[in-house]
Amino acid sequence: MSPSSPSTRNARQALDREGLVEFTRRLVRVPSVNRPGEAFGEANAVAVVVEQAAVFGWDVVVEEVAPGRPNAIIRLDGGLPGPTLLFEGHTDVVTEGNPADWAFDPFGGDVVDGKIRGRGAADMKGGVAAIVFAARAIQEAGPFPGTIILGILCDEEEMMIGVHDFVEKGHAAGVDGAIVAEPEGGEICAVQKGAIRLRVDLDGTMAHGAMPHQGENPIVAAGMLMVALAEIEADLQRTHGEHPHLGWPYITPTHVVAGSLPQINVIPERALLTFDIRTIPGIDHNELVAQIQRRADAITADTGVEFTLSRPVDRPAADTPLDDPVVQAVAEAHKAVTGEDPVYGGVPGTTDGTILWRDAGLPVVVYGPGGKWIAHQKDEFVEIDDLVTSTEVFIEAALRFLGAE
Repeated sequence: MSPSSPSTRNARQALDREGLVEFTRRLVRVPSVNRPGEAFGEANAVAVVVEQAAVFGWDVVVEEVAPGRPNAIIRLDGGLPGPTLLFEGHTDVVTEGNPADWAFDPFGGDVVDGKIRGRGAADMKGGVAAIVFAARAIQEAGPFPGTIILGILCDEEEMMIGVHDFVEKGHAAGVDGAIVAEPEGGEICAVQKGAIRLRVDLDGTMAHGAMPHQGENPIVAAGMLMVALAEIEADLQRTHGEHPHLGWPYITPTHVVAGSLPQINVIPERALLTFDIRTIPGIDHNELVAQIQRRADAITADTGVEFTLSRPVDRPAADTPLDDPVVQAVAEAHKAVTGEDPVYGGVPGTTDGTILWRDAGLPVVVYGPGGKWIAHQKDEFVEIDDLVTSTEVFIEAALRFLGAE
């Protein structure tokens, strides 16, 4: 086991475990669901953070990124020279779906059998609570080197406007490393998949179903493009292989719209396709989309249907070296707290860390309480033991990274 220094042991002993659990429950009870086109609840979650910060005597910078969608930023100066560490988390959660499908109230935040239950308990109200209470324990233990920044941001589950705003306003300037507290089941994830959300608009020519030769059918062209993208996916997998932590790259059709019932005898003029593309390191996004465009151009030459491609989302695969100090700090802390060798993994989706890595140039590691595969499912929960352990790892990792050893 990698031993702890007296300062890290003191900070871990200063952790308010009961307060950590209760704060997590309070956050889970806030239905801060990311429902595009509707009202959001992130402001209510930030209000809980601000209230807790006031108890600790902390100043919070609250910046509204969009109406009702604030970021909360807390900066703690340790009083001694040293680097700057960012802890990051988000306040929005995905839809609960039909509450009747849950075995319990999705926003009850109750505790049963050592678990805090509810939407966001793992993804990632538990992680937010863990970084807040880890920072407080470090502060309570006395002066520490450097600076800790807590970035508690909005809209991670959709367009990531919170982290974009955070970077654009300069809050990541001077940060030396970032820990993103997403649920990873104890794995230390220094690599994340990239993502492209590709929209394809098809423009054909309307015609009678009995006279298809007079039209240009976007449905036929859409089918041809889906076949082409399946071939491109297979080529990507042959060329780049299966990543040891991220698995395979994928191109997945997610949405098809063409025509309108009950006009079965009409060839529609337009169609729409969307694709969720997930990449691994080594795949050039611009070249991939250019390849798709070339296949679309070939289909246009055959069918006369025009294609317009757009990328509402484009996030590269993020890859921080395992020997980076922030990754090593988490790995050493994990072993010191749990007694177990670190297990390295990868994030199968994307997190705000992708933007911190690309746009702010930060080394990023993802680690936090909750099962890796429980996010976005019904009956979500976080084990209290896991929540406490992750918080202790955050304490240990922060002090190791900042130089308190």
